[in-house]
Amino acid sequence: ISFVSMLGNQTKMPEFILLGFREFYELQTLLFLTFLVIYVVTITGNILTFALIVFDQHLHTPMYFFLGNLSFLEACCSSNIFPRMLLALITGDRRISYNSCLTQWYLFGSLEATECFLLCVMSYDRYLAICKPLHYATTMKTQTSIHLAAASWFSGFIACLILLILILQLMFCGPSEMDHYFCEYFPLLRLSCSDTSVLEIASYIVAVIFTVPPFVLTITSYVYIIAAILRIPSATGRQKAFSTCSSHLIVVSVFYGTLMIEYMIPKSTENREMQKISSLLYTALSPLANPFIYSLRNKEVKNSLRNNIRKLV
Repeated sequence: ISFVSMLGNQTKMPEFILLGFREFYELQTLLFLTFLVIYVVTITGNILTFALIVFDQHLHTPMYFFLGNLSFLEACCSSNIFPRMLLALITGDRRISYNSCLTQWYLFGSLEATECFLLCVMSYDRYLAICKPLHYATTMKTQTSIHLAAASWFSGFIACLILLILILQLMFCGPSEMDHYFCEYFPLLRLSCSDTSVLEIASYIVAVIFTVPPFVLTITSYVYIIAAILRIPSATGRQKAFSTCSSHLIVVSVFYGTLMIEYMIPKSTENREMQKISSLLYTALSPLANPFIYSLRNKEVKNSLRNNIRKLV
């Protein structure tokens, strides 16, 4: 991507070396096969979900429109990390250029931030459907859905653009080895010979501004949703209402749960191996689980899949 070069490159280092899972050197082939299966299943599941939503008229509703955005995002996020990691495992070539490293980090950070906003918008959609059903059709129009999705993508990429501009001011004079399997923010800062204190503070400020509000709004939406469900007199009605938002609630729990596990681990040298393993939870588990959660727990998606398979056969 040319924007990295356009903004300026002040580095003295042409490339980094991603050490990856060097502590499991004897298991490189097994790791390659495992991650290959995870990547193929993740891409297949998310692209299939996205294609069903695009081509099936029965799924052209706001809820599935947002789900289609989420599935496309998860496929992009996995494709940003796994191909290079798989190539390093099978060839042993762990080099990555400065521009490629920054591009990988920027895309990863932007997609993660966008997911926070998308999950917030999806929870708002479920809040309207359950708590304000009479106003849902007039409030959540097609144009409104498009605007909310576009705002989510725009906000996510703007959030990390601020940090990217600051990173481009850093000098890298060595060492070149990054103890991670992809270009992540703090491992990248540790390689700089410049003062990174401003960047560390800026990252927390950006996180507070761009990720905490969506998280709080998501939690607030589900507080109202659960309260509304509990007020429904019949057990059948409560079960039907909860089934419309249970899949999204599970996805939210997996996404934020894995992020919390990652960021609760102290950023010390002794914990770097644990940090790499824990980061797999949100880089691999969440994109892998989402299509299964929605397809296995959603009758409309399962019916759409069966009908389209019958047409193909």
